[in-house]
Amino acid sequence: MKISKLYIILAVVLFLFSSTSYAQKSKEIDQKFDVADFNKKFEIVQWLVEYDDIAWKTSDVVVTEDKAEIAKLGTEWFCFQDDKKLWHAVYGKLSEGKFQTVFHYTYDTASKIARSSEKPDQKFLDAHAIALSTAKAKLKATIPANSPIFNQYIRKEPDGTFGVWMLPAFQPDGTAVYGGEAYYSIDAAGTKILKEESYFQPSFRGFKTSPSREIWLNYREVEKPTLGTIFFVWYYKSYFTNITIDNARSTSSVVNTGKDGYIWVHVEKDESKPTKSVGL
Repeated sequence: MKISKLYIILAVVLFLFSSTSYAQKSKEIDQKFDVADFNKKFEIVQWLVEYDDIAWKTSDVVVTEDKAEIAKLGTEWFCFQDDKKLWHAVYGKLSEGKFQTVFHYTYDTASKIARSSEKPDQKFLDAHAIALSTAKAKLKATIPANSPIFNQYIRKEPDGTFGVWMLPAFQPDGTAVYGGEAYYSIDAAGTKILKEESYFQPSFRGFKTSPSREIWLNYREVEKPTLGTIFFVWYYKSYFTNITIDNARSTSSVVNTGKDGYIWVHVEKDESKPTKSVGL
């Protein structure tokens, strides 16, 4: 990774990640970078990427199913983990407040996908589908009609509410998009947004993933990496030679160290010098 002389390298390596776990390494320096905030967001990002992987793999199975069953599908689908941490993916249709399940799959620790005849609690399914519908309606009212495709992620929280994240999807033409993200906390019934944490730049931007190259995400108007930008870097890290989040006072990126996994690198800027721009 190339680090410009325009930056003062203070907290070069804050995190060391393997494929399944990470350990924090710190040095005795005056760190202004908000490590706690980054840790909190990155924990969610890891879960979102796992959710996304299961959604992609199970959707690949859906398209191989009987066409008569596929015809019954609406736009509603979601994943969830049961009490044993087994992942489930359900595809169906929300009609008059009821979720009609068409396909139900399980995804185990060996990455085996199996179609399940188990019938989860109907109220549980209904509330998930309604919460997603509420979130999608809010997002639709927020962004322009010609906006990029978004992916949806939903999780039932311990207090019974739902957390819904809406992030730009990997577009059909191979473009990795950034510039907007939304999070909604929704009540247990799925009908009311209790809290919203969203951030949208004036316009969406993106990069084609081929050819692989170094890219920078211009977020100089904000102090800290947003959850959406952290997701972008972690999700697309294998598609580009390097991805840097360029914030007001720092930059963040990951480096592939080989056998040891990925290292997050956070660099505080020397504010007396101009900012580097690469691929913006």
